[in-house]
Amino acid sequence: MNYLKEHRFQYKQKCSAITIFAIAASFLGLIASGCSQQTAINATVNSDSSSNLTTKTTEKNNVIRLAYQKGGIIPIARERGELERKLAMQNIKVEWSGPFDRCATLLSSLNGNRADIGGCGDIPTISGIAAEQPLCIGSVQRPSPDSLSNAILVRGDSPIGKPADLVGKKVAVNQGGAGEYLLLKVLEKENIPSNKVKRVYLSPNDAAPALYQGSVDAWAVWEPYISIAQLEHKARRITTTHPAPTYGIMVVRGDAAKENPVAVKAALTALSEDGEWLNQHSNAGSDFLVKQLKVSDAVAKQVTKNRGPESYVFLNAEDIAHLQKTADWLLEQKIIPQRVDITTAVCPLETTAAR
Repeated sequence: MNYLKEHRFQYKQKCSAITIFAIAASFLGLIASGCSQQTAINATVNSDSSSNLTTKTTEKNNVIRLAYQKGGIIPIARERGELERKLAMQNIKVEWSGPFDRCATLLSSLNGNRADIGGCGDIPTISGIAAEQPLCIGSVQRPSPDSLSNAILVRGDSPIGKPADLVGKKVAVNQGGAGEYLLLKVLEKENIPSNKVKRVYLSPNDAAPALYQGSVDAWAVWEPYISIAQLEHKARRITTTHPAPTYGIMVVRGDAAKENPVAVKAALTALSEDGEWLNQHSNAGSDFLVKQLKVSDAVAKQVTKNRGPESYVFLNAEDIAHLQKTADWLLEQKIIPQRVDITTAVCPLETTAAR
């Protein structure tokens, strides 16, 4: 705001009332004119500054960056194009980042402020949060007890036929991820001490050739790697269902959720709608996988079948309780360095339990 200062003028000589009035009138006119011009200048400057600030804020808040792995719902949403159209109607621009080979590299992208949202599993997400990466949980895909999207694989000619045969053997897993979690849960269910099986920490891209060439005896992994290994490399599974089914997570960069909640929530909602569309058009989903993964139609169809429905929803109290149980187990197993409070790890998007 502009403030008009009071001016006091002292005169050493007396002036007639007419002279003083004339001088005063003239001086006040000059002040009014100067004040009017300065006010106009200030108004213009303030208007321009406000306009620039608003433009920069709008530009910042109207971009959402989506990171993806091969074969997930995000690349299918990218291919389909409906998400971009929906967000464009809300004046939100979408940028894409990927593909990433595993959750660890995707989470690193979020952590490094190169993306805002990415699809991952609950185990690597909790591990990332425990490592104090600035992440939060945006939405979840609830686990299906009969899902075949995780498995422990062995070579087709391997003598290993059941989890008990893994004693004394080497199993490839991704450290602190879904593979390590699956192996430990299977061993726990079979009452096999975890130290009786050697864990070899490898990324999926390194674990696949290690299994095929015999450097490891088994591989705990997820889709689409399972179907590729089975149908293209004659691997076989020694587990069917998961003893502790896991959640899918839409992970959000913490600052994006705080600074840009409207765009984040809009993107999560649009991804959920893409998932519902995919559930009703499984053949189209398989076609997308053929194009994205460069695999056969048979592999794509099996991946789609094994994964089951793609339904992402905002968390409710039951989801939080399940994820907290998982987080506490990971701490007990010393897979994560500190306890994660799932309630505070949920993104502050002012969402309610959607479904």
